[in-house]
Amino acid sequence: MRTWWPTGGSGRTAGAPTTPSTPGRSRSRGAHCTAIQHDMSVLRDAADVIAVCEATGQASINRGPLAMGLLSGKYNDGRTVGRDDVRSQNFDWQIYFRDGAIAPEWLPHIEAVRELLTSGGRTLAQGALAWLWARSETTIPIPGCRTVAQVEENAGALQYGPLSRDEFAQVEEVLKDARSTPDTKPLGEETPLNG
Repeated sequence: MRTWWPTGGSGRTAGAPTTPSTPGRSRSRGAHCTAIQHDMSVLRDAADVIAVCEATGQASINRGPLAMGLLSGKYNDGRTVGRDDVRSQNFDWQIYFRDGAIAPEWLPHIEAVRELLTSGGRTLAQGALAWLWARSETTIPIPGCRTVAQVEENAGALQYGPLSRDEFAQVEEVLKDARSTPDTKPLGEETPLNG
């Protein structure tokens, strides 16, 4: 299923949604493709997709920029999600939660970058969005929201803008080893959902 939407005037453009699969083959999806939608957050970079977006002038639409709520900070106290929440299901692609609770291997990584992400008065979620904006000018995060307060918090990230180059570099240094472990490695190849 390809997503089509008109752009100002004649012609059409396409956005290609993606899922992780075979490493190293991210690519643009044709002359009319203007965006690639993929999973990406401060905890799981998608360097290969960002490289394609930057090289081809495409937008990087980031689903999961708050790691399914992990980067909101509200689940660090051990609370769980409801049984009907997708995060309570143990799908293979569901790496941030297990049985509705935070997968414990992520907690040290969040704590390691918390101070950097919350610098200057940002909340943890705002810092996670700021990391994406600092990562590349192509990124467009689409955080999920369940409440008006979450919408306001996410929108409030705009007043702070991207992390500074120094803050971004510090986050990268702190997370470089975490991103190379099997359970927390960066996303590999992205391919379209429609094959």
